Parts: sequence; C-alpha cells; structure tokens
Amino acid sequence: MRRTVRLRLTLLYSGLFLMAGVVLVALIYLLVEYSPFPAPPAAPAPGGFPVPVPTPRVEQAGNLSRLLVNSLVALAVMALAAMLLGWLMAGRVLRPLGEMTATVRRITADRLDRRLAASGPDDELKRLADTFDELLDRLESAFTAQRRFVANASHELRTPLTLQRAMAEVALADPEAGSRELRTVLERVVAAGKHQERLIEALLTLARSQQGLQDRGPVDLAAITRQALEDLDEIRVESTLDPAPLSGDRALIERLVANLLDNAVRYNVPGGWITVETAVRSGHSTLRVSNSGPLIPPDRAHLLIQPFQRLEGGRKAGGDGLGLGLSIVAAIVEAHHGTLEARPRQEGGLDVTVTLT
Repeated sequence: MRRTVRLRLTLLYSGLFLMAGVVLVALIYLLVEYSPFPAPPAAPAPGGFPVPVPTPRVEQAGNLSRLLVNSLVALAVMALAAMLLGWLMAGRVLRPLGEMTATVRRITADRLDRRLAASGPDDELKRLADTFDELLDRLESAFTAQRRFVANASHELRTPLTLQRAMAEVALADPEAGSRELRTVLERVVAAGKHQERLIEALLTLARSQQGLQDRGPVDLAAITRQALEDLDEIRVESTLDPAPLSGDRALIERLVANLLDNAVRYNVPGGWITVETAVRSGHSTLRVSNSGPLIPPDRAHLLIQPFQRLEGGRKAGGDGLGLGLSIVAAIVEAHHGTLEARPRQEGGLDVTVTLT
C-alpha cells in the first residue's frame, strides 16, 4: 500500500489518540487501585453504633479486572472510530491538494495560461496555490519572451542570408558580368557577413550574460569607462569619472560600457553631445550616460531594453544597428544583481543610470 500523506496523517492521529487513551486507562486503574481518597463512612446500626461492612479483597480485585477489560474494549472501539474519522478528515483537508495536483498535471509548456485559482480561507494551502500561480506567471512571461526572442533572432539572421543569396544569384545569372560587377557583389556579401558576425557575437554575449557570472574580480568602472571614451572622437563628450570599484566580470563590464556609449552615439542628432559620470553612491558603483537625441515617447520607453525592439520615429535603428545593445546591458546588470534605469529626456535623448554592487 502506498504511504500517502492521507494515510500518514491518519496513522499519526490514531497513534496519538491511542497513546492518550492508554495513558488515561492506566491512570484510572492506578487511581482506583491506590485511591488516596478515604472510603465512605459505614451506615450507623440501630442503637447508634456504626457497623462496618467489610469488602473482601477478592471482590475488589475482580472489580478492578472488569474495569480494566471494559476500559480496554472501549479504547479499542474508540481507536477504530478515531482511525475512521482521521481518514475522513485527512481526506477533507487534503482535497485541495488533490485538485491542485490534477490542475498542475494538465499544465504544459504550451498551456501555461492555466492557474490553480484556489479559493477558501487564507491558510497554508491557499498561500501555496497563490505562490504557484505567481511562479506560473513568471514562467509564462519567460516562455513568451523566449519564443519572441527566437523568432526575432531567426528573422534577423535570415534577412542577411536571403540578401547574400539574392546578390549571388543575380551575379551568376548575368553571363556578361565583369570583374567590376562581381567585385561589387562580393563586397556587399562580405558586408552582410560582417553584420551576421556582429549579430551572432551579440547573441552569444546576451546568452552568456543571462547565465549569470562565472568569474568575479576587482573592477574599476571609472577606468573601464575612461578607456572606452578614448575611442570616441566624432561627438562632444563631457565626463566626470570618479573611482567606482566593484566586484564583477571584467569582460561583461567592458561590454556594458561599450554598448551604452555606442547606443548614445548611434541614436543621437547632428551636433549632439554625451555626458558620462561614474561615482559611488550609497555604497554602490554607478554609471550614468546621458545623450541628446530625438524625442522618445515615455509610454514606450520600456521597449528599449527588449531584444530587437526599435521605436519608429524615435530610436529607429539605422545602418548596422542590431537592436540588442540595451538588452545586453540589462542582462549584464541583472547578472551582477544591479539595477538599470532608462528615462527619456524631455528635450530628447535618453538618460541611463546603471547601479552595480
């Protein structure tokens, strides 16, 4: 017989009842055998003298034996009744768990919209069901984001492949194509290949960031930012780089800084500017990058950290933009258990603040 929770609870209830009953019977027996209370006074005889009525020892022993047997029989009957009632009550208490188990078995990766939606008093079982529903909400969001990411990545990878194939087929279909035309086609194929290489590298970085940190070491956020700023010469930059030490993955931190600066340069306006600040605030290292640029709708700013999401009319990617810059930044920040705040500026552009521990 399978030892279910219901059976274990029934045995536990019955065992406790049986132990209490045995102790009660033994206590009654000892009290009757060695009663500390005096016997009732004898009835007075005619003439005023009490006449004691002796009780034989054999008769007292017989009464105790019958009392013990009757008590044990009553205890056995009550033990059986306790087992039956314990079984019924355990089934009633555990019935919500059975319903929850049946619902969970019907939940699959394709049907994450089901919920337990437990009702009744706010007890441990309802809190367990509510916690499981919250877990399902997070799983559904993760699965949805994963499917959307895979679909977008497939589209982004298929587009340059289709372009390369079309250019090659057009060149091969022209029997009079000369070396100049073929060279032009090859240059375009190489450019598309470089775009694919950058995209694959960005996807690998994103996947690595989402797996968490494997190596930690002392890193100075200010030193990394100062080194990254040396490569920026096509835009006006104002920087205030105070020491900002932290413990993290240096390669990922370098990618974080590079993506933020690249994002600020790519989505800017002619004659624009960038301000960069590093500091330690409330015991945490922070990096703040602000830039001029087109206006960003505040209600759509949250899309900036989603993979392959570009805002039309605002932050529309141009040229070789991949739409993964801030997504990688967000993943790196999460891997370091930090926070990322991206706020559109009223005058246009973006203000990004990264806090790392």
